Amino acid sequence: MLSRVAENVYWLARYLERAEDTARLLSVNSHLLLDLPRTTELGWSEIIAITGNDELFDEHYPTRDEASVLTFMCGDRRYPGSILSSLSAARENLRTTRDVIPREIWEEVNQMYLNVKEQVGSGITPRRRDAFLGRVIRSCQTVNGLIESTLSYTQVRSFLMLGRQLERADMTTRVLDVRSANLLPRTPEDLKPFETLQWMSVLKSLSGYQMYRQHVRLRIRGPDVLQFLLQDRLFPRSVACALERLANALLTLPRHEAALNEVETCRQDLAKAEIAVLAAEPDRLHAFVDEIQVDFDELHEAIRQTYFAQPEESAQTQSQSQS
Repeated sequence: MLSRVAENVYWLARYLERAEDTARLLSVNSHLLLDLPRTTELGWSEIIAITGNDELFDEHYPTRDEASVLTFMCGDRRYPGSILSSLSAARENLRTTRDVIPREIWEEVNQMYLNVKEQVGSGITPRRRDAFLGRVIRSCQTVNGLIESTLSYTQVRSFLMLGRQLERADMTTRVLDVRSANLLPRTPEDLKPFETLQWMSVLKSLSGYQMYRQHVRLRIRGPDVLQFLLQDRLFPRSVACALERLANALLTLPRHEAALNEVETCRQDLAKAEIAVLAAEPDRLHAFVDEIQVDFDELHEAIRQTYFAQPEESAQTQSQSQS
């Protein structure tokens, strides 16, 4: 399998997962808006901060109000992580690898991109927000279903799995990071009545509410939700489960040692997390998310160097590491 094809397949999966999880990230706020009193002021500014694209947003939008954030996150092509940009990139990567991907997957991704492009062109208003985000999530899940049911268990599937699981783990931590942001008033008296609603919104945004109630069987508490989404090995959108599936995909590929070592580093850092402290202190949760995302960046770099880098680049990197 050509490294170019492998890289395109890997990024196809990452962009599809990014589009879905960006919709999920926005739905954290949406769920809270539905559940909280009208007098409670929610912040949309933190959504931009979590993506790390403050400067780009501020360059093109005067205020961080709901309409501006939705426009930026859903359909602004100047932002490469927007839903439309992600689907456009996924479509392009799939177009160049159509000979190794079933036709049904191409047709579904192409149709999803065209539908989202049309809806973005009509404008994503706050009133249409929930319906739009729900359609994006369901369309991405349809593509994942086609992948599961039509794609053979070859190296193509392995690289798709690498991209999907790494992006999923990364974006799950970003959804959790919403919990550490100023979505609600920070004084204990104002925050306490809405504590359960906040954690419930995080579970719902990851489609984890019912599974949490089945597996944990407790009322919704911050430490239990964090442990479920970070360390549960049975829930597909938990970080631990994503890393386990990623490791299994790596084992089907040659020369997987370096990347597998990075996966083990991620797992160790995840296992050492002080769940009770993270749930009680938003700043500590934010710091932990930053640390685990550095681990993800190093894992991505190990995958890139092993499977996608040009021979001269790999040799140069190896020489630098030995010096």
